[in-house]
Amino acid sequence: MAVGICFCCSALAGAAEPPAFVAEGNAFRFDTGALRGVLRGEGKSRGLLPVTDCATGTNLARSVGLFSHYRLLDATTRYGVAGWEWASTAELLPDGAVAVRWTADAVHPFDMTATYRWSAPNALDVTTTVTARKELKRLEVFLASYLEGFDAAFAYTKNGFLEAKKTDGVWQAFPRDAEAAQLIGDGRWKHPPHPVDWVIRPTLAAPLGLRRDAASGLAALVMALPQDCFAVSMPFSEEPHRSLYLSLFGRDLKAGETAGARARLVIGRGITDEQAVKLYEAFLKEKQP
Repeated sequence: MAVGICFCCSALAGAAEPPAFVAEGNAFRFDTGALRGVLRGEGKSRGLLPVTDCATGTNLARSVGLFSHYRLLDATTRYGVAGWEWASTAELLPDGAVAVRWTADAVHPFDMTATYRWSAPNALDVTTTVTARKELKRLEVFLASYLEGFDAAFAYTKNGFLEAKKTDGVWQAFPRDAEAAQLIGDGRWKHPPHPVDWVIRPTLAAPLGLRRDAASGLAALVMALPQDCFAVSMPFSEEPHRSLYLSLFGRDLKAGETAGARARLVIGRGITDEQAVKLYEAFLKEKQP
């Protein structure tokens, strides 16, 4: 089945029952009619990998997959190397969603849960919840997606979708506001391994990032609620990572306090800039399960 914009919009409007994951050993398979692949391949918390476009058989994901929990940061500390290296468990929920759970330990002073749920055949929601076990200052959960192809990258700024061009820097961060820009530059990204010098780009109109694949006509969107996400980041369009990132939370948590953040991934064919914004607006209006 082709992944077209009309199919996407009708599904998001509730025209059909959302797809479900299916448990298979330590992993969870999916075939939504638009996308097929695996969540938690080999029992590892590396998001969706592989991911295949059902219409063409084209591989869409690489590296550590789509919607994987990467760096875990606060104002002074990087907690471990990545969420995918932190031991976790997972279970299939009665509605076909998957809940992945990480438990606080000597390295990670918080519990974390990520619930993956299909909202449409080409739209995946991930709700990330953290419960602090000590006071945390400006906690950040960096949600990463690595695509195969998709060599044009954009962020939705107040002047529309702005491309991340090589002339503007290798690693580009589009903050929610001036306070978020200061947070990005507070030293959290200096911690090894692989420290990053972000180039601060124009302010977001909304936390919405986009990559396009000219050969297939596919677009990949990542989005989050404005209160849940303080930056959208990416390397320049042709840079080999072909990634999109959402910086979730960015807030203080007291010991015992719980906070949640909801994000969505949409992959569709023929999505215009205007349609991408409409998909985001529809996301804002939905009630969280």
